[in-house]
Amino acid sequence: MYEKLLVPTDGSVLSNKAVVTAARLAHALRAKLLVLHVRSPMEVPHHVQGGAVNTLGENKILQEIEDEERNLLDASLEIAASNGVTAETAFVADEDPYHAIIRIAQEQNCDFIVMASHSRGGIAGLILGSETQEVLTHSTIPVLVVR
Repeated sequence: MYEKLLVPTDGSVLSNKAVVTAARLAHALRAKLLVLHVRSPMEVPHHVQGGAVNTLGENKILQEIEDEERNLLDASLEIAASNGVTAETAFVADEDPYHAIIRIAQEQNCDFIVMASHSRGGIAGLILGSETQEVLTHSTIPVLVVR
């Protein structure tokens, strides 16, 4: 049925719930699992006037971001393993996370996407939009939304 699932994560509780769901589904289907983290590109660190960020060197800030991403992905690997699946991980930088999710799914021959919906409603949902909604709108790959 499905051979390779992709689950994007931002490390949030709801996102981890999507990782659990994806891992269980991958286990049941005997499918491969790819856990993806997408971050905003940062060529130059953000500086805060008078704040702690501008006292750190650029390399230090980028290293801390990479360490955080590794920890986030390692936590997802543990979730997958505890559900009987050995997963692969990837992280990319992209200004449009939904675009990166779809692109990576296609490049890695994923045939199913599992992702969380933070379910913002009302005005916040209209103004902020939703990466999940964008993936649902633009993906030709089936998507399972976890809440």
